[in-house]
Amino acid sequence: MNVNQQTHMTSPYGQPQTGFQGYPQPGYGGPHVQGNPASQYGPYNGQLSGYQPVAPPTGYFTHSVFPSKAGSPLSLSCDSPSSVSPTYFGPLRGPPTSGTLSSPIAPSSGSQIIYNHYGQGDAQNGPATTAGYMQRPPVSQPYMSTTSQPVNQLPAHQQYGPPATTSSQQLTNQMSGLQITGPPTTTGPLPPGQGFGPPASHPSSSGNFHATTMAYAPYSTANVPQSQFSTANASHPPYSNANASHIPHSNLSQGPPPSGMPQTPAATMGSQGISSTKTAFSGPPPQLYSVPPSGSHSTPPASTGIPPSAFPSSVGSQRPSVMQGPPLPGQTLSGPQVSQPNHVPPSSSQMGISGMSPGPPISGLQGPPAVAPTQQGFPPQQNGSFGQVRGPQPNYSGPYPATPNYGSPVAPPPAPPPQKRLDPDSIPSPIQVIEDDRANRSTEPFSTGVRGQVPPLVTTNFVVKDQGNASPRFMRCTAYNMPCTSDMAKQSQVPLAAVIKPLAVLPPEEMPPYILDHGESGPVRCNRCKAYMCPFMQFIEGGRRFQCSFCCCVTEVPPHYFQHLDHTGKRVDYYERPELSMGSYEFLATVDYCKNNKLPEPPAFIFMIDVSYNAVKSGLVNLLCEELKTLLDYLPREGSMEETAIRVGFVTYNKVLHFYNVKSTLAQPQMMVVSDVADMFVPLLDGFLVNVNESRTVINSLLEQIPEMFADTRETETVFGPVIQAGMEALKAAECAGKLFIFHSSLPIAEAPGKLKNRDDRKLINTDKEKTLFQPQCNFYSNLAKECVTQGCCVDLFLFPNQYIDVATLGYIPYHTGGSVYKYTYFQVPADGERFLNDLRRDVQKIVGFDSVMRVRTSTGFRATDFFGTFYMSNTTDVELAGLDCDKTITVEFKHDDKLSEDTGAFIQCALLYTSCSGQRRLRIHNLSLNCCTQLADLYRNCETDTLINFLAKFAFRGVLNNATKTVRDTLISQCAQILACYRKNCASPSSAGQLILPECMKLLPVYLNCLLKSDVLQPGADTTTDDRAYLRQLVTSMDVAETNVFFYPRLVPVHKMDVDSDTVPGAIRDSEERLSKGGMYLLENGLNLFLWIGVNVQQSLLQSIFNLPSFNQIDPNMSALPLLDNPWSKKLRDVIDAFRAQRPRYMKLLIIKQEDKLELLFKHFLVEDKHVNGGASYVDFLCHMHKEIRQLLS
Repeated sequence: MNVNQQTHMTSPYGQPQTGFQGYPQPGYGGPHVQGNPASQYGPYNGQLSGYQPVAPPTGYFTHSVFPSKAGSPLSLSCDSPSSVSPTYFGPLRGPPTSGTLSSPIAPSSGSQIIYNHYGQGDAQNGPATTAGYMQRPPVSQPYMSTTSQPVNQLPAHQQYGPPATTSSQQLTNQMSGLQITGPPTTTGPLPPGQGFGPPASHPSSSGNFHATTMAYAPYSTANVPQSQFSTANASHPPYSNANASHIPHSNLSQGPPPSGMPQTPAATMGSQGISSTKTAFSGPPPQLYSVPPSGSHSTPPASTGIPPSAFPSSVGSQRPSVMQGPPLPGQTLSGPQVSQPNHVPPSSSQMGISGMSPGPPISGLQGPPAVAPTQQGFPPQQNGSFGQVRGPQPNYSGPYPATPNYGSPVAPPPAPPPQKRLDPDSIPSPIQVIEDDRANRSTEPFSTGVRGQVPPLVTTNFVVKDQGNASPRFMRCTAYNMPCTSDMAKQSQVPLAAVIKPLAVLPPEEMPPYILDHGESGPVRCNRCKAYMCPFMQFIEGGRRFQCSFCCCVTEVPPHYFQHLDHTGKRVDYYERPELSMGSYEFLATVDYCKNNKLPEPPAFIFMIDVSYNAVKSGLVNLLCEELKTLLDYLPREGSMEETAIRVGFVTYNKVLHFYNVKSTLAQPQMMVVSDVADMFVPLLDGFLVNVNESRTVINSLLEQIPEMFADTRETETVFGPVIQAGMEALKAAECAGKLFIFHSSLPIAEAPGKLKNRDDRKLINTDKEKTLFQPQCNFYSNLAKECVTQGCCVDLFLFPNQYIDVATLGYIPYHTGGSVYKYTYFQVPADGERFLNDLRRDVQKIVGFDSVMRVRTSTGFRATDFFGTFYMSNTTDVELAGLDCDKTITVEFKHDDKLSEDTGAFIQCALLYTSCSGQRRLRIHNLSLNCCTQLADLYRNCETDTLINFLAKFAFRGVLNNATKTVRDTLISQCAQILACYRKNCASPSSAGQLILPECMKLLPVYLNCLLKSDVLQPGADTTTDDRAYLRQLVTSMDVAETNVFFYPRLVPVHKMDVDSDTVPGAIRDSEERLSKGGMYLLENGLNLFLWIGVNVQQSLLQSIFNLPSFNQIDPNMSALPLLDNPWSKKLRDVIDAFRAQRPRYMKLLIIKQEDKLELLFKHFLVEDKHVNGGASYVDFLCHMHKEIRQLLS
């Protein structure tokens, strides 16, 4: 079942699963789809034997339930009254119970339950708990009767018997005050003879998309392990949890509190959710179990009834908190007998994730009759479980609403009292992770001297010191610790990729790469693999030779480059040569690196302006010509050059093309018309491309005349293909590379090569033919793109459509030549003029490398196999770009072709050959060294989620060209579930399958993945046009990590909390409607747009300060800029907006959103933690779904 698609669920829920008789199991998303395998993975056979624990990296900071470990697993547990960690998971769906296992009862055949795929709930982050943790017994404790138990207190002991008649309203009362607390654990050694099976093999992380529809198999717990055991046994050392996040999810609940203590209801988190109470312990603190020594069994027998408090506390051996899953056959069940509705009934006092529709209230659910225990102590090992089978599971509740009652009838429910609001911060928060990284890593410079260092997040401001590896501003990796073998990489499914931004602009406090001139001989290179001299090369034989770190070949050092070595084996000029001591630098290329062995001419810019009726009437032509008069003074120039070397030319067009001679010796410009668009040629050479300063007068005269010449045009049809052909031919005639700036307004329907038809068809969405909407209409443009790249002709396209314009086809040439597409739908000068002019200024002025070729070399053992970005490839190794600007990235995926060594590590060298704006041919080199590991825990500890999501987005957005979007979404979910399941299986401490465990550095993977799945490309809303989707698909393909981070998870800042006397910006808040206050004002940015949301109850003084208006109703939602007022609030807000815009490569238009206004729906689309109207799941629901996927892979 597709995670984003509404589904009706009926009777398949009630069908019992094999091996779990008497307990009907809930299906997920309906019955199993015929003809599709439920899962291609074998049962989970526990952890790999012989796994050695790996110490956490020094200084690695994390919020976790382990106060003593530097980076521990995230987990939820329910027994300590201490505060909740920011990495804690709290309530994950509607009002949970603390009841016994009640059967997942099937709805009556006539009823259909409409639900939001994963259920309802809330979740939150809080501070880390450091108190002692109450432990649960290893196996079941008998419970005592609870006939007169108060509703806010759970029984300490209760025998599992016939189900009590507890209504959902009583349940709600019971759940109104549960508290999520510290981690309980019991530990015991593994029983002998329980082996571990080999890891299941997984498909390649970026193989083909599987066209088969993923059928989510029933959510079975038949093979879920049920008991905790010790990791102290010598033969099974404790697994490294230094970077895990434990999130109990599926009916994960804890045992009874220690006897003799005030009894506090335990929080449960199940497939329905977590409930929490506000009741605090008033007695002595909970005591911990002692961890038994290696090889000894010190757990009490199942039926002794020894309360947890009878055991001594554990010292220095805390484990991740555990919440238990359902019991296995023959196990005794403990806990109060209540069942739980899956959906929160609508109530003004209840807290739910905004955007979710609550399910119906239910009158009561009953559990099945008890199953007699088959033995005492540990029940038999189930096939595919972790080790010792878990003891009885209290609080495992029934999952779905509107189900029939089993057993005795239920008394009519009393009216529910007001319910306490649940804390929404118990699931991993992107905001918390960002703030923690800023606090820990923004103060010290990031030195690149250490191999395999994970850099600070892209959201952290930090200074880089280049000491031998490329700055993360140039290159970021998904993993900084490469698996040594391909089997290990396939097992983890973590994509191994680098996001490379070769011409990135560095902040003023960082030095740009040095430019080195090695004379006519050029840069020193390896004889075999042609890698360039870099810090990784090893000099031998007194400096007369060097050994290449990429291919191990030994090469003679040229005589002019020879230098002696010091006592450490380094050359004595090590610090004098950037290519020996720095990660990034440039070489001046010799004539051997130039086309036709001839040094290149400076590049040229050609401005090609649509002068059809739409473009003239909208005011575009007049606005553009006025701007170009001044903009031509700011063309790119090299360092100390007084004037630019770039030449310019001008063309206007509609159905025909007009070329202009602006030679400096002319008094007035001359126009030449080419009407034979079927056979395009350039009618003049001399006088078309000119030096700006020399022809300034003639150019200004032309720019004044163009709007007047076409002011009364009635020509509505345009051509497009011949326009690009004309620009390319002009560059070819001038024997130079360059860029075309094309300003185009409508679908090119005039008779000419590249003529297009309107093929917009929303009926194709969610069908197999949907992929055709992303593909170009005809082969004309693909052939033309190849010619443009060969000539070094880059195309930047500015679109101003009022209707469908086929961005997928028109954008094809910018996409493959390294250019950019800008789109201004329904362009109006007052509303969009400022955005267009700012985009144009930045686009004209930014650094560009022309006629570029990029190659990525790697050390032996792995190689670059796949590339993503806006470029063209004529072979398997060379990335060809007619132009590469400072904002573009190329993403490279690596695969193993041999084993890697832990000792030597892995090396990557990116070499970009390009022509600068002054006409110089250069080589820019970026080097990066990574660690290699034989333990999966090391891989998971050194991943970077932001880069991983950047790669997955590009992988998916290319996938939609050849696959249905549903297939692409399912592939993403499947791969991420495999990544997390592999971590759970091989790196996390053994624990209940009902517990969701995430690696510390990947704990945001589910929330970010859900944002990607809900993007307009993969799941369009009703108002998303085909052009918008094609535009975003092409845009994201060349985004860097910082851009995708804010694009998929927008930044939301409370404006009303600004300190007008400070330079700081208020901390961001999470993207959910429940975070918004009616009395507040919020600024949201996603890299493309800015939204200022104003609550209906915002203070009048704030409105007066920012809008100079006395009331909310007088605000004009159509304004596109804030008034310039002379007061601190106005200045501060405008400064913040300017600062946000300065951080992004595109100018963000400001939209004013009034609460309850029609535009608010657009704003809510960017509140990505909420459920979307187009079917996208909320964060909480998706987390539940991911957990089910992981459990399926492990079972």
